[in-house]
Amino acid sequence: MFKYSWQFIKYDKAKSIGVLIGIVISTFLIGQQSGVYLFLTGLMSTIVDQAHADIWVVDSKTTNANALGAIDIRNLYEVQSIPGVQAAYPMVIAVGNAVFDNGATAGVQLIGSEAPSFRAGPDPAKIVSGKLQDLIQDGAISCDVFDEKTLGNIHLGSAFEINGKRAFVAVETKGIRGFGFTYLYTTIQQARYFGNFPDDKISAVLVDVKPGADVQRICATINQNLYGVRAWPSSSLSRATVAFILGTSGIGISTFTLIIFAIVSGFFIIGLTLYSATLDRIRDYGTLKAIGARNSDIIRLILSQGILFGISGFLIGMALLTGFKQGLAKQGVLFRFSSSLILLFLCVTLLIAIGGTYFAIRRIVKLEPGSVFKS
Repeated sequence: MFKYSWQFIKYDKAKSIGVLIGIVISTFLIGQQSGVYLFLTGLMSTIVDQAHADIWVVDSKTTNANALGAIDIRNLYEVQSIPGVQAAYPMVIAVGNAVFDNGATAGVQLIGSEAPSFRAGPDPAKIVSGKLQDLIQDGAISCDVFDEKTLGNIHLGSAFEINGKRAFVAVETKGIRGFGFTYLYTTIQQARYFGNFPDDKISAVLVDVKPGADVQRICATINQNLYGVRAWPSSSLSRATVAFILGTSGIGISTFTLIIFAIVSGFFIIGLTLYSATLDRIRDYGTLKAIGARNSDIIRLILSQGILFGISGFLIGMALLTGFKQGLAKQGVLFRFSSSLILLFLCVTLLIAIGGTYFAIRRIVKLEPGSVFKS
């Protein structure tokens, strides 16, 4: 069947190219919007995902990890005494205003954690210059290479001021960025110093549980026994943070609207083009029916064309998406497509291509074989 479908496709190259372009555009737009969505949602939860803690203990009103309220440092010691807790680490997030040598200014968030573990980050695997322990130096902070242009074109070793206090870049990372925030990692003491953060307060407690311990049970114990705080499994806080920002920003609605638009427009472009191609070959289809071909045979022939178009368009579209992704990566827009997401793209592309054959199939099913031979 695919052999005959290929012959039909080759008959009218112009319309076949039109169908293929429609599928490629749909695949590319769906993948493009999905990639940008993955990148943005990844930024939203960076602060949680970087820490790799089992549990976060934060202010009881918190539903967004990017806006943590201060809690009493005594909560740290109380959490450490909870059965099943292996270790608890304090974390401070302070706000600062950075001033650079070229006169530029920028708002920054200082993320401080205890040395030498630096449990709140940055991820050592994403450090491209310097070493994690370099943050122990007086005034040392980290900076992401993709944020350097917005921070006065600073680089490793550059000195500047945060809230009027001297700081310098001791560590450069790649791919640790926040959604609407510029993160500068440092020690907890220096985060307090730069951000004028009280010594008796912290922003969160990061908890590692003992092997085999029940994370949900430990969270319930903390929530029942500690007043004014709430314990979240890290994955739950990450999802809640993303959901909060999506719900207040409209990013999710705009992204999925464009994806639906790409699907619907691809469906009609492909459908109408295939319908036009079918009209051009109406005598051939009529002849096939006249010599004994059943409607089911004709439907399989048209569906086979749709599958061939779909697979070809998907491969071309993914090749373009790969180039698009690599180009954006140079600008700091980093994302990747999982194998399951790529499979989903293929299924959607085939759905568009096969669905687009509806108009052609509907026309052929109603075709009377003898009508094509009438003058």
